[in-house]
Amino acid sequence: MKKTVSIGLALLTGLWFGLSDARAEEDVVIYSARKEHLLKPLLDAYRAKTGVTSRYLTDNEGPLLARLQAEGANTPADLLITVDAGNLWHAAEQGVLSPVESPLLLANIPEKYRDPGNRWFGLSVRARTLVYSTERVKATDLSSYEDLAEAKWKGRLCLRSSEKIYNQSLVALMIARQGEAATEKIVRSWVGNLAVPVFSNDTKLMEAIAAGKCDVGIVNTYYYGALKKEKPDTPVALFWANQNTNGTHVNISGAGVTKHAKHRDAAIKLLEWLATPEAQGIFAELNLEFPANPQVKPHATVSGWGAFKGEELNVSLAGQHQADAVRLMDRAGYK
Repeated sequence: MKKTVSIGLALLTGLWFGLSDARAEEDVVIYSARKEHLLKPLLDAYRAKTGVTSRYLTDNEGPLLARLQAEGANTPADLLITVDAGNLWHAAEQGVLSPVESPLLLANIPEKYRDPGNRWFGLSVRARTLVYSTERVKATDLSSYEDLAEAKWKGRLCLRSSEKIYNQSLVALMIARQGEAATEKIVRSWVGNLAVPVFSNDTKLMEAIAAGKCDVGIVNTYYYGALKKEKPDTPVALFWANQNTNGTHVNISGAGVTKHAKHRDAAIKLLEWLATPEAQGIFAELNLEFPANPQVKPHATVSGWGAFKGEELNVSLAGQHQADAVRLMDRAGYK
């Protein structure tokens, strides 16, 4: 969900902050860990609606946070957009985001998808759930993340690397719900059940299932949607995990207004618009994610995957327990 752009090149070419641009002082400046093709249509729609222009820099979330910290009060950034509540929580804890008091955001974004201190707000929702071979597994064989630790999945499980924050957040929420000891036992058993070494991304994991290298795994739903769009005959399907207990793990992409925003009011208005049904519909269309605003229906493709119960824990817990999750996965041998 990231795109790296050379900051140096952008500055040298004058395409970034446009220091000679007479409109520079009027623009909302965005640092974004979301790809340009997922961001630009939203900003174009906002400009068409309001006349307000935006400029943005896309990069990985780590370099963007480091840049915000280094720039301090001199940062030109008004808004930070990134993926995963763990990243947003970390940015807020590092002091680069500021609280926003907005009745509109509180009304449009459910409490579980926003920072308890209103420093960031979820804008789209993704589920991380089970995916399985339709040739070798029956849906009735599946139930939960915890069930993947059972002996019946020995030599049949595929996982993505623990280095990806999506898996760190999944394990962090498990820790929040059931404690470290129980979670570590499960993760150790996952490792013991692996059919092959971990994968670098969810798409490769699903391709391995289709190729018969393993039978079941855990993926973000939008990766599944993208694969099925490109290769509709791929013999894999989604299964909504933990429907009889706490619900499927969900996470967000979201945004927060920076501490030293030069255009704070304009940034808040843009953030508020991103939570409206109009913008939420664009989010749902662009990346096959679920709208964070419950008033908005998912894209027809996403709706076709069926309704599910999502976890009710506040996603900020993914950040609070992230360090614990990383240490736990290391102890468990989850690479």
